[in-house]
Amino acid sequence: MKAAGVNSVTLGVFSWAKLEPKPGAREFGWLDRLMDLMYDNGIGVVLATPTSSPPPWMGRLHPDTLPRDEDGRTEWWGGRQHFSHSSATYRRYAAAITEDLAARYGSHPALTMWHINNEYCTYDWGDEAATTFRRWLQDKYDTLEALNTAWGTAFWSQGYGDWDEVLPPRHAHYLKNPTQVLDFKRYTSDMLLECYVAERDIVRRHTPHIPVTTNFMPMWVGQDAWKWAGEEDLVSVDMYPDPRDPFGAQNGALIQDMTRSQARGGPWMLMEQAAGPVNWRGVNHPKPRGLNRLWSLQSVARGADAVCYFQWRQSRQGAEKFHSGMVSHAGEEGRTYQEVKRLGAELAALGPEVTGSHIEADVAILHEWNAWWAGAQDGRLSSEVDYPQVVRAWHRALWEAHLTTDFAHPEHDLSAYKLVVVPQLYLLTDAAIDNLLSYVRAGGTLVCGFLTGVADEDDRVRPGGMDARLRELFGIRTLHEWWPLDAGETAECDGFRGTLWSEELEAARDAELIVPYKGGELDGLPALLRKGRAWYLSTLPEPPALRDLLADVAAGTGVRPPLDGLPAQVEAVRRGELLFVFNHGRETVTVEVPDTHRDVLTGEQVTGSVELARYGVAVLAP
Repeated sequence: MKAAGVNSVTLGVFSWAKLEPKPGAREFGWLDRLMDLMYDNGIGVVLATPTSSPPPWMGRLHPDTLPRDEDGRTEWWGGRQHFSHSSATYRRYAAAITEDLAARYGSHPALTMWHINNEYCTYDWGDEAATTFRRWLQDKYDTLEALNTAWGTAFWSQGYGDWDEVLPPRHAHYLKNPTQVLDFKRYTSDMLLECYVAERDIVRRHTPHIPVTTNFMPMWVGQDAWKWAGEEDLVSVDMYPDPRDPFGAQNGALIQDMTRSQARGGPWMLMEQAAGPVNWRGVNHPKPRGLNRLWSLQSVARGADAVCYFQWRQSRQGAEKFHSGMVSHAGEEGRTYQEVKRLGAELAALGPEVTGSHIEADVAILHEWNAWWAGAQDGRLSSEVDYPQVVRAWHRALWEAHLTTDFAHPEHDLSAYKLVVVPQLYLLTDAAIDNLLSYVRAGGTLVCGFLTGVADEDDRVRPGGMDARLRELFGIRTLHEWWPLDAGETAECDGFRGTLWSEELEAARDAELIVPYKGGELDGLPALLRKGRAWYLSTLPEPPALRDLLADVAAGTGVRPPLDGLPAQVEAVRRGELLFVFNHGRETVTVEVPDTHRDVLTGEQVTGSVELARYGVAVLAP
């Protein structure tokens, strides 16, 4: 570890059965030894609470701690994360082990951070969850009358006359109540957050000076990460892009941008990544030589102040024995460890010059979990429209235009951005709509994608199929019909082809028709229209067209890329005073750079241009 420059190790994840082999027993000796060993060698410890996987004895003695699926089947021990977030018994045991960990190690000099649980991701439809779901709903709605109104239970004879009739959305004969499903997703995120906060508050009481985090999964559907991030001292994420994915670098940039934005622009932590292959894809490919370094430094460029891995040494047993480690089965002489050593030395050189610095973005992408949840339910107009796919398409367009972007909640202050884009927000609150209107009225430029502003917070379709204030903002007189496209089908437009979706719109007199549909039922109707600084796109253009459109609109607002004339597959990002330049291709490229710089990684002076070999990186200081 010291040879590789490791200065932080996470301990204790999934260790509950070793710490508490029997109810109430405590075996800390092995952890004492590891904590001391790390401190003696100058390595800090991120100490995890072990509560993501209870010991087998808990499920055997307390079946109420085990979650159930939509069909009522129990999820047994033998895997991981087999806990009911709503079980009072589970929460009591979790609090007790957390209390004892904090009391024992709170003053240990190796402790640098607390890591609560791990990748919160459990759902539960069981009886324990039914009880807490009702309690959550009572807190939200107060009365059954209000719940029936919000859920629209007059439809299909679903009216509730007693709170005990209300259940989680379990397996049903046909389509479930959409607002019930939406509230269940909100409830699940909140229940898991309660579990996190309970443990966080325990360790904070013992160690108020030690930061606390838990690791997000990339854009996972089950957590409202905007809400969660506000409860963390430091935002952290796990990232496992596929080495064979041609858009792996762009997907990585998206998660990095989103995580930085959840940290409100502050530094964040790459808690987990793979040094080589993972074990859970159908085919698990290793990372080619140099790709691990490239993607790690990309995270630093986009705001990470910590770059970590799962795991240190590749496990010889268990379900993840083929998941790579920093020391692979090949040992210290293996390529993986040798590359990790090189990266460790480079991160040590970068640290003093980059940690704590920020990224300034002039563009924001709006993203919100409630809109995702509501728009992804059964009974919608097109199963081909996948919210994450749409968000990736818009982020990819901006990434390929070399524009660094933040993400923002639609109710956040947007005044710092010259350009705000909305790939798709099916559900928008009144506060969010008012925020968008205020942003444009104050001089901001807004580009909005299809199927936005359709429903309110109860998934109630707004009159006209889109909120009237938004129709007025974009210059839409009437939204006559939605025209979803089949898989592989396109809509011809004047200058590009649309995918996934189209709409039968009638423009208002004060709107400017920028691009009409050509041919078919929508011939001559607007595919793209604008009113002042507000643009509306009623389809998803193919990637080059969406890139060029957003680049042109951005240029009109004064937004510029960090460098001009960048070759394909080259990414440039400014963080503080440093300019990071990445070659995501396999061929050597030359990148023109103004003035003279010092490459922090090599110590060499760079004047006029820098040559980047395959997967090459330059970090240029003024």
